[in-house]
Amino acid sequence: MNRLPERARTAYGLLVARRSALFDLALAVITTGVELGQLFDGAPPVGVIRVGVIPVDVIPVVVTVFAGSVLLVRRRAPLTVLIAVCAGAAVLVPLGYSPGGAPVVVALASLADLRDRRVSVAALVPTALFLLLASICSLPVSIGAWALGSYLQTRRRYTWALEDRAATLEREREQLDQIAAQRERTSIARELHDIVAHSVTVMLIGVRGARDVLPTEPQVAAETLERVEANAEQSLAELRRILGLLRTSDNSAQWRPQPSLDQLAELVSGYRAAGMSVRLELTGEARPLAGGLELSAYRIVEEALTNVLKHTDPTQVTVTLHYGRTQLDVTVEDDGGGGRDRVPPAAGHGILGMRERAAVTGGSLDARHTASGFLVTARLPVGDAA
Repeated sequence: MNRLPERARTAYGLLVARRSALFDLALAVITTGVELGQLFDGAPPVGVIRVGVIPVDVIPVVVTVFAGSVLLVRRRAPLTVLIAVCAGAAVLVPLGYSPGGAPVVVALASLADLRDRRVSVAALVPTALFLLLASICSLPVSIGAWALGSYLQTRRRYTWALEDRAATLEREREQLDQIAAQRERTSIARELHDIVAHSVTVMLIGVRGARDVLPTEPQVAAETLERVEANAEQSLAELRRILGLLRTSDNSAQWRPQPSLDQLAELVSGYRAAGMSVRLELTGEARPLAGGLELSAYRIVEEALTNVLKHTDPTQVTVTLHYGRTQLDVTVEDDGGGGRDRVPPAAGHGILGMRERAAVTGGSLDARHTASGFLVTARLPVGDAA
C-alpha cells in the first residue's frame, strides 16, 4: 500500500513525458476515422462492392489509413507528411472518391506550427490550389488551417521567450545578490582590518613602554603587559572573524574612523532630525565589546533605520540593545502599517548586507513583517563579560 502513491507518481510522470506521442496518436486515429466516414458517405463509385449498407474497397481504405498513419511523424518531418497525404488524396480523386481532406488540413497546420514561416507559406499556395481544384475543400479552409498552425507557433515562441526571460532575470538577480554580498564582505573586511591594525599598533606601543619602565617600575610594566595581552586576545578574535573574506583593492575607498555603539545615540538623533520618531532603549549591563562586533551592530541599526526611512512612514521606531552575558540582541521595530509597500525579507541588498554582517560575527539576523510594521532582530555572540 505504501508503494501505491509512488507508482501513481511514476505513472503520471511517464504520462506527462509521453503526452506529445499520445496526442499525436489520438489525432491520427480521429483524423483517419473522420476521413473514412467522409470517404464512404453517400453513394459508392462504380465498381465498389457493398457489404451490408457499407461500401468497401481495399484501395481507399489502405490509402486513408496510410495518410492517417503518417501523421504520427508530423513533428519530425511535417513537410514530408504534407506531401504524402496530398499524394494519397491525389490517388483517391481519379478513382471517383471524394476525400474530406482532413489529413491534408492537419498536415498543413502542423507544417505552419513546426517549421519556418517562409517554408509553410511556400507550401500553402500549391496545397490550397490542389485542394480547391480537386474539390476537396475551399480556400478558406486551407488558409484557416495554416493560420491556426501559425498562431500555435507564435504562441509557443512567445511562451519560450517569457520562460527564457524569466530564467535570465533569475540568473541576473542571483548574480546581483552575489555581487552585493561580495561588496559587503569587502567593506566588512576593510573595516575589520582597520580595527586589527589599530590593536596591533597599541600592543606595539604597550610592549615598548613596558620594556622601558621594566627596570625601574616592574609593577607598571606588568599592568601594561596585561593590557597588551587582553588586546592581543581581542585581535585574534577579530582575525578569526575575517578568515575566508576576500578583500579587493579599491583605490577610491575613503578611510575614516569606524563607528561604535557609543555613537548610536548620535545616529538616532540624525534620523530624528530627518523627521522620523525614533526611540533608543538599552537594557542589561552595557559594556565595551569587541570593535568588530560593535561595528557590525552599529551598521545593522543604521541599515535598518535607512530601510524604514526609505520604504515606510511609521509613527514610532524603537531601537533596542540588550546586553546579555553571552549575546548582544539588536532589535529595530517600526509600526509602518504592516509593511505593505516594503521590500520582502528575501529581496533587497540592504537585508542581505545585514545578514552578512551578523554572520561575520558568528551571529544571525531575522527580518520579517509584523501585524503593525516590520521587525529586524540580530543576535550577536559576545562571549563572557570581560
